[in-house]
Amino acid sequence: MDSPSTPSRSQSQQQQQQQQQQQLRIPSAGGLVANPTAGGGAQDPAAPPAQKVKQLIVVRSPTIDLDVYIANYTGVGRINRLEFIAAVCPELRVDALRIALADLKATMNVPRYHSILSKLNEELRSRGLPETAADSGWMESTQRSIRAKTDRLETELRNYKTNLIKESIRMGHQDLGDHYASFGDYTSALRFYSRTRDYCTTPKHMIDMCFNVIKISLETQNYVNVQSYVSKAEGITDVADRTLVLSKLKCCSGLVHLANGKFKSAARSFLDVSFQMNNGFSEVLSANDVATYGSLCALASFERSELKNKVFDNSEFKQYLELEPQIREILELFYSSKYGQCLSLLAKMRDDFLLDIHLQEHLDAIYSNIRRTALVQYFSPFLSVDLSRMAKSFNTDVASLEAELAALIVNNSIAARIDSHNKVLRIKRTDQRTAVFEKTIKMGHEHQKQARHLMLRISLMRQELHVGVERELA
Repeated sequence: MDSPSTPSRSQSQQQQQQQQQQQLRIPSAGGLVANPTAGGGAQDPAAPPAQKVKQLIVVRSPTIDLDVYIANYTGVGRINRLEFIAAVCPELRVDALRIALADLKATMNVPRYHSILSKLNEELRSRGLPETAADSGWMESTQRSIRAKTDRLETELRNYKTNLIKESIRMGHQDLGDHYASFGDYTSALRFYSRTRDYCTTPKHMIDMCFNVIKISLETQNYVNVQSYVSKAEGITDVADRTLVLSKLKCCSGLVHLANGKFKSAARSFLDVSFQMNNGFSEVLSANDVATYGSLCALASFERSELKNKVFDNSEFKQYLELEPQIREILELFYSSKYGQCLSLLAKMRDDFLLDIHLQEHLDAIYSNIRRTALVQYFSPFLSVDLSRMAKSFNTDVASLEAELAALIVNNSIAARIDSHNKVLRIKRTDQRTAVFEKTIKMGHEHQKQARHLMLRISLMRQELHVGVERELA
């Protein structure tokens, strides 16, 4: 009686081992879908450094229409955003996971399909809803297709190398890179994409190679690699549609700067994107994202004059702002010094911004920089400001405002003093007479120093004395 059950038990154990091996190869969507408990072996040297686990902020009151929002994206970027929304927003979790599950069936990424399905069923169980059945037929047929296609492409590449046809070898490496990327093996995909560089014969081939590596590096958060290949691609000048190519590269560079918290550099990158690109880079970001990222980073880092020159006088970026009327209104309110209304509108849009996979981690820093800039600009035209009126303008109380201003004074952002008794912020006046005398004395000392040096040089020349480095004898 025991012998018939033995093979079935061994088969089930083999299936469990195969599922565990597949889970080890589940790609991380922006560093958020990692499996820290899986495996335990050494890290692949070709892989990027391990990312720190990010503390996600839960969004309770989203106002976006998920179907309308996600329609702006395609490919893996669309699935990454859906999975991120599911991770941070309980209200949209089921819908986001279902859409992601349907999208994954258009790919060959069986491990990620299994991962998304597990998350969806876990959420459905917690709500007392019926679970979604796995499409076993699709999973098995896709795995067979992966194995067959891998063998075929590797055989073709070997034949190309035997025949020494350079263009065929390049296409063979690129096809294998596309194939491995289609089911989430980004380490192998990056290896094959990188090898195509040795077989590129035209500028277009080099651009294609750079973009393939950039997309994989963005997926794995290897931002150093992204910036390196962006620089390589920018140096290639003889390409068709150079404006479009440069715009896509600016977007990639902007995402790297944003990820590193360099808001000013990120703003400059996004503001240089031509409207010719529009939604032509939807696998990475949408035209709406260009408007949002560029505007928020500009508000967080630009001076008032720079805001006018690079945002309001930028005809290309204005076309992106037409896609986001609320973002445009925020910019206009800020530039019109209506800081209270501007900050209120930013607060209303905060939950929607938190659903963005690239913005959430940096949103608090961006908002803090915008508020600090607003406080500095509000005070700059005045000699003194009543703290009660200022607090009213910024929708806060006097005590909180006083603490914010004290921090700005300590950081030398505002040259002022707080009169806590009268609740007045006064500019820190300098004695102009003393400043002029100090500047004059300093200039006199510099003049004396230069005169002594000249007199010494003239004296040395008269005596035919030269100071130089002794040459070593051969």
